[in-house]
Amino acid sequence: MSLEAEVDALWERAEAGLTAAEAGDEERATLDAFLDALEAGEVRAAEKGVGAGADSGGWTANEWVKRGVLLNFSLRETRKREYGGVAYHDVLPLSGTAELGERGTRNTPDGTVIRRGAYVGSDAILMSPSFVNAGAYVGDGTLVDSCNTVGSCAQVGENVKLGANTLVGGVLEPVEDAPVVIERGVSLGAGCRVTSGFVVGRDSVVGENTLLSPRVPVYDLVERRVIYGHLPPERRAFTRYVDSSIGEHDLFEGGAYKPAVVATDVEERTLDATAREEALR
Repeated sequence: MSLEAEVDALWERAEAGLTAAEAGDEERATLDAFLDALEAGEVRAAEKGVGAGADSGGWTANEWVKRGVLLNFSLRETRKREYGGVAYHDVLPLSGTAELGERGTRNTPDGTVIRRGAYVGSDAILMSPSFVNAGAYVGDGTLVDSCNTVGSCAQVGENVKLGANTLVGGVLEPVEDAPVVIERGVSLGAGCRVTSGFVVGRDSVVGENTLLSPRVPVYDLVERRVIYGHLPPERRAFTRYVDSSIGEHDLFEGGAYKPAVVATDVEERTLDATAREEALR
């Protein structure tokens, strides 16, 4: 039986009432094999390809993978654990980091946390404090800077820069929804927030403190359209404020405004700056 079939069968049993207290060695073996496959990059919570619409940037969820992550929470009991001399309580252990050095990846001490079931590629950099949650995928050569979170099932491509104090949300539930995706070559400025399954297209440069969410409109000046849920490839994006539907309400002197994202072509000088930063890394 394939790993996917084993996870699906276990999901049906859990839906029928199987509890963590009732799960035995066979069930835990399936859960552990699934986490191993995630950490090896053999399975991913989302893929780009057939069946995905333009609104999702071409990405679709692997529902069985997201179910596998959920099962590792619901069919395990919280217990006391220890890592690096620190005691904590969780259903999942933290991921081992012994292999990171072998693949050229750096992580700094006292606050770089990789949860079991997360994939971190080669030649990546994780600065403390940072947190990579179960089911997340961090591609080769990517920088996860200080005070960053990569949420459960988030997909971050190769050679991405996540500036300091950046939040990359996950989207674990519902299982049919694609998670947040940051495609290869993207640079997110400090303080950015990417949430609710938003897809950032490859080689884009996003200004600091920008909120990317399906609820925030993207004014794409390249294609001259307003879009939601994704930023097209090779854009320079930043926050601006536009008139709110509330308009000139008595409570808001001078009118009310709401945040929006403006997207333009990536300028040559922007590319030069990111190239210099890459050389420093």
